[in-house]
Amino acid sequence: MSPTTTPIRRLLIANRGEIARRIIRTAHRMGMATVTVYSDVDAQALHVQEAGSAVALGGTLSADSYLRIDKLLAAAKAAGADAVHPGYGFLSENAEFAQAVMDAGLTWVGPPPAAIRALGNKAAAKQLALAQNVPCLPGYQGADQSNEGLAAEAEKVGYPLMVKATAGGGGRGMRLVTDAAALQAALDSARSEALSSFGSGDLLLERALLNPRHVEVQVFADAHGHCIHLGERDCSVQRRHQKLIEESPSPAVNADLRERMGACAVALAQAAGYVGAGTVEFLLDENGDFFLMEMNTRLQVEHPVTEAVTGLDLVEWQLRIAQGESLPLRQEEITFSGHAIEVRLCAEDENFSPHAGRVQHFMEPAHARFDHALQAGGEVTPFYDSMLGKLIVRGATRAQAIDRLIAALASTQVLGLPTNRAFLAACLAHPVFRAGQALIPFLAEHGDGIRKTLQDEQTQVLLPAALGLHFQGSTGAAQALPCPFGTALRVVHGEQVLAITVTETGAGGLEVSCGTQQHAAGCVRASDGRMRVMVDGLSHTVQACQVTGGRWHVQVGETEVWLRDASFEPAAGLVSGNPSMELRAPFNGKVIAVQVSTGESVRRGDTLLVIESMKLEHAVCATRDAVVAAVAVAPGQQTAPGQVLLRFEA
Repeated sequence: MSPTTTPIRRLLIANRGEIARRIIRTAHRMGMATVTVYSDVDAQALHVQEAGSAVALGGTLSADSYLRIDKLLAAAKAAGADAVHPGYGFLSENAEFAQAVMDAGLTWVGPPPAAIRALGNKAAAKQLALAQNVPCLPGYQGADQSNEGLAAEAEKVGYPLMVKATAGGGGRGMRLVTDAAALQAALDSARSEALSSFGSGDLLLERALLNPRHVEVQVFADAHGHCIHLGERDCSVQRRHQKLIEESPSPAVNADLRERMGACAVALAQAAGYVGAGTVEFLLDENGDFFLMEMNTRLQVEHPVTEAVTGLDLVEWQLRIAQGESLPLRQEEITFSGHAIEVRLCAEDENFSPHAGRVQHFMEPAHARFDHALQAGGEVTPFYDSMLGKLIVRGATRAQAIDRLIAALASTQVLGLPTNRAFLAACLAHPVFRAGQALIPFLAEHGDGIRKTLQDEQTQVLLPAALGLHFQGSTGAAQALPCPFGTALRVVHGEQVLAITVTETGAGGLEVSCGTQQHAAGCVRASDGRMRVMVDGLSHTVQACQVTGGRWHVQVGETEVWLRDASFEPAAGLVSGNPSMELRAPFNGKVIAVQVSTGESVRRGDTLLVIESMKLEHAVCATRDAVVAAVAVAPGQQTAPGQVLLRFEA
């Protein structure tokens, strides 16, 4: 360490969850003391337990806690911190926060405020990029933000086009518009989401590429004028502009293209006076032409894949550069080895709808890096992002990395709330992804087929799931002595009711009648507490956790199903109410807008309400033509899963 450096002794991490834990690990290894902060709902979180000390911010919402600059600075002062690391999200790309940290005499672990302003705003970054001959898509990023002005500019840009929030990132405030008729709704929706997420509703327009790849370049710069890149990541598998799978290197990038993209990324960073870690994101078309999307002025969620192929600790680099040190390596010293892939495990159902809830059972994957903040009994709240963690593997080849990651997902267990674990594994196994041909529309084109496959797999394990659930509370399985009377079971899976009769035959044997089918079965409890269920000679391992309202989350092998034990309910009440007469909340959230009123006629597909959950806005649409009989919620109201939102006339 040179005499001009300023050592960091006590680091405040202005974030939460897995990224806070990730920073803690490296800071402790470097001998730095750590301080974390927490909202009221995060008081028992792992990042609070693992830091050297923690300071309460109060509040529940981000706006009352992790987005409060005054509270964060007060926490740093109270804890005696001399530096602040913002992680990603929240205030990580907020120039005012960076400046306030520096004005308080603290070290800011990130780029200078001027660079954040120049690059954090997509419109400004595009102008700077054009001056550096970085390829950009045609579009509009002017001062006229009226819908009328944007509509006029849209005609010049041409359709299809993207509407983008100029501030922030993460896919929020982005809308694809294919024709002029859809523009006004897209502008209003993107502006609302951008205001909620970033505090700015400014938008830009950009010509849309319909079948590109999303390829980004990791850059690093120090305060001594040096800047290098650490290769690229392919992040093309996305839903709602939120990345699901990230890998390095990209299947579509060769050495020459990597050099050209890297040179553009470095030129843009240097033009902005950049210092620290940053990511320049590009769209890559089928011809090998690339175009700037934006630059993220922070550490990315997917930075572990770059760490895996380079062998470097990017958080350590951030901290060393913030102390005033030079880059540890020159460009020619950067080497890449093997192939790395990361998937984002999220609390969401098969329709990508976010869910909150309590983690009833948790088992980490074998043979994989898992950056997370999960613990059994921990609560996943609706107030923050739906991402639960990231699984990262490296292989000598891409095929080996895919196989290892699928195996890691298979050995991961998170029960108590829906996750996309099985969906991620199915995406990795899909022949289009395996062939390295997955583009941004991958899920739009193949998502329904993947979901159908997963639904079929669930149907195939309903019987062993029901049997495992039935014997969950017993000490073994069937009694040693046979019972001549069959036990009637009824299990509900979605709208399907499974009627089962179980007759004990002695010595642990069972005769099972399900509809017109007869099965030979057996069920015993293993030493690890899970049930081993045999059905017609096939063995199944069943792990079940009770959730709420008589619902059970059951994992049979690698397949998860949600069941309700209705054995003691009257048959007429198995499917309560008439689902076509009510619209219920699909997840926890806050009602942002109600777009219909009592007596109004609606058509299938019409947006009836907009609910914000886990930092994203979700349109709740009519499932059939109907007339609204009553509106049960109002804007600003919190909703819970299953809560009635609207009622329809008979």
